Amino acid sequence: MLRRARKLAHLLRTPLYRNALRKGVAAGVEHESVLGRLNCNTVVDIGANRGQFALAVRCCLPQARIIAFEPLPEPARIFRRIFAGQSGVDLREIAIGPVGGCCTMHVSARDDSSSLLPIAALHTELHPGTGEVGLQQVRAERLSSMISEADLIEPSLLKIDVQGFELQCLEGCLELLPHFDYLYLECAFQEMYAGQVHASRIIEYVLDQGFELVDICHVFYDTQGRTVDADLLFGNGRKGRL
Repeated sequence: MLRRARKLAHLLRTPLYRNALRKGVAAGVEHESVLGRLNCNTVVDIGANRGQFALAVRCCLPQARIIAFEPLPEPARIFRRIFAGQSGVDLREIAIGPVGGCCTMHVSARDDSSSLLPIAALHTELHPGTGEVGLQQVRAERLSSMISEADLIEPSLLKIDVQGFELQCLEGCLELLPHFDYLYLECAFQEMYAGQVHASRIIEYVLDQGFELVDICHVFYDTQGRTVDADLLFGNGRKGRL
């Protein structure tokens, strides 16, 4: 409760956040400690939802261009409303995956928990009110079909928060991964979505692409003290971003 009260106070103190809060969106202020030390000029936000992460980017990195991806129409509509009239923010209503085409989104009662994988029982146990309420067809493409290397003004950050679909999303970013300076993604140590790949495999995949693990942030534990998920920050070792 104390943490929530502090977050609300911070949201109310910051004009950009306060304006978004009036529209029903609480900025992801927990990411400020990471964003504030990267000084990026380009941020690619995959799994943008309603703009929670993008708001933190805009506050911490006002010079950065934000290229966001959100496949669900309703959160995408709210994202556009939040950033209406602001330059340097570009939203694409599409998912990023290993192949292009139509795919099925498992829609959660809380849309930020929706996934291209079925929602597992553990997720609803740990996060009540996030059960599946329907299915929706969305379009997916590889990242290189949507942007090019020229769009990534250095330093650049790729953020991925796709609710269990991390490995498939990374595979869909493979051509452009070497051109990012930083990678920031949520990984799970327990199966929150059916068929989700364990964090250890995600880390191995990213390390194989020349990145190094820089930091582990925002660790979430279950009631028995076991790690459920965390945000991982990687730097591109080939570009000296460690």
